[in-house]
Amino acid sequence: MRRFGSHWMGLLLAVGLAAASTGCATFGAGHPSKQDEAKATSHLEIGTDHMVNGRTALALREFLAAEQLDSTNAKIQYALGEAFLARGKPKESEQHLRHALELFPGYQDARLSLAAMLLMQSRYEEAIHECDVLSEDPTYPTPWRALTNRAWAEFNLGDRAKALETLELVSEYRRDYWPATLTRAMIESEGGRKLEAIRLYHDVLAQEPGPNVESEVNYRMGEIYASLGKRREALGHLTTSVARAPESLWARKSQEHLKKLH
Repeated sequence: MRRFGSHWMGLLLAVGLAAASTGCATFGAGHPSKQDEAKATSHLEIGTDHMVNGRTALALREFLAAEQLDSTNAKIQYALGEAFLARGKPKESEQHLRHALELFPGYQDARLSLAAMLLMQSRYEEAIHECDVLSEDPTYPTPWRALTNRAWAEFNLGDRAKALETLELVSEYRRDYWPATLTRAMIESEGGRKLEAIRLYHDVLAQEPGPNVESEVNYRMGEIYASLGKRREALGHLTTSVARAPESLWARKSQEHLKKLH
């Protein structure tokens, strides 16, 4: 089976980071001065805006600046984990996400992102464990997120039937959850049902999931159209992938594919 190790199902950066940047709790010990704490929060908020709009390099700079001012803020560590993950650097991402969980063991968004990072590295059994911690926690408000990541891990372990069963459970919680639709689309594509996959990818785009995800979806649609011999459609989606999030991993992959088609 082909592996999609760079797919990041739990990242949903715009959602997770937007939540992390609000409020005043830091989930850390040994707080810095009030002045440094305020400056760090400002950098965190600016970086979050960059992440939401696909400017991952600028976001990372802001988060690193925030860390210099406040290294004990779990939200900043989480943001760094997300940014490094979006930049295709899972080793650095894991370091910061685990640090966030050390500072605040109940940090559910950080655990979800850790699961996503483990998926990127094809560490599927470890990812399933982290997903189970979340989905079995009665205080976790969005179990469908962890279950979607679990389905992706199951699929990559070769259990397509189990993955689809898990996605059905997701639909019981929430039918309009685009990451689950995206996961199902990739499973359908891998199974040779490419037209069905394209339909599902269009469903994802219709929900406007944000620049990074739209870049990924357009890249995957470009791949399918190229495999079907539809060069014009492939060029269109790959070009759109680059335009939606120029600094993203998917833009880089699309540029590489465009060179092959020209």
